[in-house]
Amino acid sequence: MASRDLKIPSGRHPEKAHRPDNAQPKKPDWIRVKAPTSDGYRKTRDIMREHRLVTVCEEAGCPNVGECWSQGHATMMIMGEICTRGCTFCNVATGRPDALDVFEPGRVADAVKKLGLSHVVITSVDRDDVADGGAEHFAQTIRAVRRQSPGTTIEILTPDFLKCAPDVLEVVVAAKPDVFNHNLETVPGLYPEVRPGARYFHSLRLLQRVKEIDPSMFTKSGIMVGLGEDRQGVLQVMDDMRAADVDFLTIGQYLQPTPKHHRVDRFVTPDEFASYEKAAYGKGFLMVSATPLTRSSYHAGDDFARLRAAREAALA
Repeated sequence: MASRDLKIPSGRHPEKAHRPDNAQPKKPDWIRVKAPTSDGYRKTRDIMREHRLVTVCEEAGCPNVGECWSQGHATMMIMGEICTRGCTFCNVATGRPDALDVFEPGRVADAVKKLGLSHVVITSVDRDDVADGGAEHFAQTIRAVRRQSPGTTIEILTPDFLKCAPDVLEVVVAAKPDVFNHNLETVPGLYPEVRPGARYFHSLRLLQRVKEIDPSMFTKSGIMVGLGEDRQGVLQVMDDMRAADVDFLTIGQYLQPTPKHHRVDRFVTPDEFASYEKAAYGKGFLMVSATPLTRSSYHAGDDFARLRAAREAALA
């Protein structure tokens, strides 16, 4: 799995470099969503404010926030709202974060219980300033949710723990989340531009190690398209994920948060997404979500139920 043993094509589109004179493509009809206005949306927003919780839904400007929050499905973002990385696709603020809040795991658990969630997704910023990258904070949050809502299934979307000792991953896995998600985000050839603080093979190895520590744990990863990759690059990432025994793949359209962020190379059509989904199932993924509006936590509860059913069917 080491980079010197694998020769992977860059996966970059051969004709569309990201130049300052590239015009921003017009957003197509299939990517447009309505502004959130429902009572359910406001109730979820108020619970987040009451418990002083950050959500990736707001911080990342997710297009599905109206739909998800109207159903009470908010993705909690722990360890603050300032990230130590500077990924060019991401709208989360970069800088020097505050110290970890020891009371945050309890507040997350309170909010999960108040929302009555059957499935919760918990993610975080990168915390390279903390010795364990926040691994113990993740574990404490998982345990706090388990105590208050034992029937709730828990999905985590973690950072890469790049600057930490290898054994910090065991701390998170030992807390027994139902799904361990870590996104590769894009093809390896775009990492210097899109994820300059990350390493493709490290992230891939992280996912593989989760399975080595606990073979029964579901693993999940996702990428965005429309950043400048080509189809062969996406298919290669699928193969790499399957070599790491990843169960669940998500593919969604990249949307540029502000003019200062990485440009949208193009808007991938729904037919292309359907083609990616078919290819991914053919490569052996138990679950695939590939649509323009797909995000890691979009319909996560329903997808988790299908994921479990797919594993049961495969073992029958």
